[in-house]
Amino acid sequence: MEGFFIKNKRSLYGGAIAFVFTGAGVFILGNVSGYEAKQLISTSLSGINMLCNTIILASATILALLLTLLGISTGTESKLKSAHYKQVLNIASFDTILFVGALIMFQLFNIPITEADNVQTSWYTAIYWATLFTSSFLSGMMITVILMLYSTVTNIIKIVGLGQDHYLISEEEIEEEQEKKNE
Repeated sequence: MEGFFIKNKRSLYGGAIAFVFTGAGVFILGNVSGYEAKQLISTSLSGINMLCNTIILASATILALLLTLLGISTGTESKLKSAHYKQVLNIASFDTILFVGALIMFQLFNIPITEADNVQTSWYTAIYWATLFTSSFLSGMMITVILMLYSTVTNIIKIVGLGQDHYLISEEEIEEEQEKKNE
C-alpha cells in the first residue's frame, strides 16, 4: 500500500465527503428514543436492503469488469508499468471489502429484530445509529471505488485509445519510440 493514499487521494476524499454528508443528514434528526428507533428501523429496512442489494450487484459487476480491463491492458501494444496493475489490484481489494460488508449488512438486516419481543427498547437506539453509520460508510466506499475505477479507465483511454504519453507507460517503450524517431 506504498503511496496508496497519495495516488488515490481524490477518490478517498470523494468517498469521505459522501460519508460525512450522508452521516450528517442522520445527525440532523437528533437523539431518538428506543421506541422511535424501532419504528425508524422498521420504516427504513426496505431502503437499507435495497442499498445493500445495489452495492452487492454493483461491486460484483465491477469485479467482473476488472477482468475485462486486465484483458485490454495486457492486449495493448503499450507496455504498462506495474503501477497500473497495482491500481487495478487496489480497486479489486476495496471492491471486495465493499461486497463483503454489504452482504454482511444485508444478512444482518434480514433478521427480524423489530419483531422480537425479548429485545430491550434501549438496544434499538444503538442498532439504529449503527445502521445509519454503516450505510453511510458503505455509500462512501462505493463512491471511492467508482472514483478509483474512473481514474484507471481514464488512464487506459489515454494510453490505448488516444496513444498519449503517460506516466504508466513503461520507460523502455518510451525509449524505443524515441529511438525510432531518431532513425
